[in-house]
Amino acid sequence: MVNLGIATLLMLIFCPSCFLSLEGLKSLIPDFIYSFLISMILSFGGGKVEELYEKRVSWIYEPVKRLILTVATYMAYSFVASFIFVFAFTYLDGQFELSDIPWRSISSFTTTPMTVALVFMAIFTTASWLGEWRKSAIEAEQLKSERLAFQYQSLKDQLNPHFLFNSLNVLSNLVYEDADRSAAFIQKLSRIYRYVLDVQQEDLVALDRELEFARDYMALQQIRFDQSLQFQLEIQEADRYFIPPLSLQLLLENAIKHNVASGAKPLLIHISQEGNELWISNTFQPKSSLPPSSNRLGLSNIQKRYGLLGEREPTIQKLDDRFIVQLPLLRLS
Repeated sequence: MVNLGIATLLMLIFCPSCFLSLEGLKSLIPDFIYSFLISMILSFGGGKVEELYEKRVSWIYEPVKRLILTVATYMAYSFVASFIFVFAFTYLDGQFELSDIPWRSISSFTTTPMTVALVFMAIFTTASWLGEWRKSAIEAEQLKSERLAFQYQSLKDQLNPHFLFNSLNVLSNLVYEDADRSAAFIQKLSRIYRYVLDVQQEDLVALDRELEFARDYMALQQIRFDQSLQFQLEIQEADRYFIPPLSLQLLLENAIKHNVASGAKPLLIHISQEGNELWISNTFQPKSSLPPSSNRLGLSNIQKRYGLLGEREPTIQKLDDRFIVQLPLLRLS
């Protein structure tokens, strides 16, 4: 269809008046066939030249070399192909005998096909260049997405062994202190760990589910600390927002790990909603020394996960008497 259009356009350029009468249209038939066939030959050659260099010379890495090779090869093909075609067309039309071949005249007839070839070359070259750049951009974006997904999954994979290790560490201390509380701790732990397994493949989880998990987690910790650990929760619109899974567990764990919790100095942890942010605050009463298992995974993990999600990262405030982490609340688009 494209070649038919090109042949028609050439006829309009060279003899527009021929389209005004039936006799004029009849006289165009040989020239139209000639134009259509030469257009087919040139477009076929253009496609083959692109195929020849497509996997050999890249537009992305060697654009100048690709352009020179494409132009040189295609123009050489166009001259030879059009010369052979003009030779055959005029010979079959009876315009000369093989004993008296008008080489110069035939060569002059290749001027128009070569002009058409330049147009074809511009079209094929532009289409090929844009196509390869588009392919390269898509591949780069796919690689970027795959890399971000891998990084995000790696961060999430840290959570399961980290959570289990710290819970078992707590249990190992508790089992020597109180057998009944240890049994209650194990029951709570099994329920909590089921949630951990449920959300481990999720990028985001509904805030109300995460808050329910936070309640269970703090109930688990209060088995251990009794009145030394206090927990308050004030949320208005938990069903409208999402956060990365287990974010609250990491922050709550950090607060308990890094601060003193005793009868004389109870540790108060408070979670509230402030606009489109979730504020997790605790009384700031740091321990003189951190436990050997402390690896500061929590805040770093959450910040990286928000960053990989393309969202603004959490804000951290350290005041004289309080430590506050402000988690952005997310909506699904």
